[in-house]
Amino acid sequence: MNKSSLKLVLAARLATVMPLILSVMPASAQAATIQMEILNKNLDHPWAIAFIGKGQMLVTERPGRLRLIQPNGSMGAPVAGLPKVDAKGQGGLLDLITDSHFVENKTLYFCYAEPAANGDGNSTALASARLSDDGKKLEQVKVLFSQKPKVASNLHFGCRLVESSDGTLFMTLGERFIRKEDAQKLDNHLGKVIRINKDGAIPADNPFVHTKGALPEIWSYGHRNMQGAVLGPDGRLWTHEHGPQGGDEVNKPEAGKNYGWPVITFGENYGGGKIGDGITAKAGTEQPLHQWTPSIAPSGLAFLRSDRYGKAWQGSMFVGSLKFRYLDRLEWRDGKVVREEKLLEDLQQRVRDVREGPDGLLYLLTDENPGYLIRLRPE
Repeated sequence: MNKSSLKLVLAARLATVMPLILSVMPASAQAATIQMEILNKNLDHPWAIAFIGKGQMLVTERPGRLRLIQPNGSMGAPVAGLPKVDAKGQGGLLDLITDSHFVENKTLYFCYAEPAANGDGNSTALASARLSDDGKKLEQVKVLFSQKPKVASNLHFGCRLVESSDGTLFMTLGERFIRKEDAQKLDNHLGKVIRINKDGAIPADNPFVHTKGALPEIWSYGHRNMQGAVLGPDGRLWTHEHGPQGGDEVNKPEAGKNYGWPVITFGENYGGGKIGDGITAKAGTEQPLHQWTPSIAPSGLAFLRSDRYGKAWQGSMFVGSLKFRYLDRLEWRDGKVVREEKLLEDLQQRVRDVREGPDGLLYLLTDENPGYLIRLRPE
């Protein structure tokens, strides 16, 4: 039995799965008692979940399929109308969010690995579309942004999306692994957070709009591979990113600032050896708010706003761990993590995404084949 502070009741809702009860003794007063419902266990490397009302959800599958999930967990044929997706390595159909006015306009935004027209390389792209009234296809698909340059790599696509309070869109972009030095240059989109309007236009107040030689979409730079992004309770963008061998980071990217990669890092080269200057801080670069060494390989990011699990969890940050296969809960106070709690360690699946649903409950996706869609309920 592990030392998780969670008392877990695991109950599979699918008729083909016998209910499994797993109890873990709470290790602290912070413990919550929850029931884990497996809503669907037939997904192929699911990557992101979005809520569209009436209990329905959209889930992306990395191989290039979009699924409409009913409240009971059932799903039919994939939603039609996606652009061509380059599903190789870490690439494929990735993040997905709905527009803040989705009820009225049925608009959603998704990002994916976009192949080069000549087949030479790929990059991360962002598109908008309207979900048809019957939920069976995408209409009015429009590519709003394509990362430059295209790179012959199947790694580090980044690809998390956030709609900000002013209606602009943030998108995280990886540095494609083999081009890490480009994260420090402003003439490309590698290792950047970008910010655009919903029609693909550039906001006039972006930090590098008037900087010669800089791409105007860039919001912040010096990032590695960001696979978590969310609008925090403070109304600001929060992200996390993979370090190399150690040094996964939580940041709040601000306009025009440099987050250091690969000049500074708390990690090291795979197999050992320094990266960049071999230091963890340098003038002109920003420090992470929190870092994990050893790396947990974070993916998915949510702040719990509801009190459905009790006051102890309200306001906590939740992060999936791909490497160690658990859900991480972090309590913040005055900009610092004051408590960290490993949850669902007995699940033993790579947690790819975590989101708070409109019902105030947490939903998870596991990056497996078959992968799970899970809802956590208070007992």
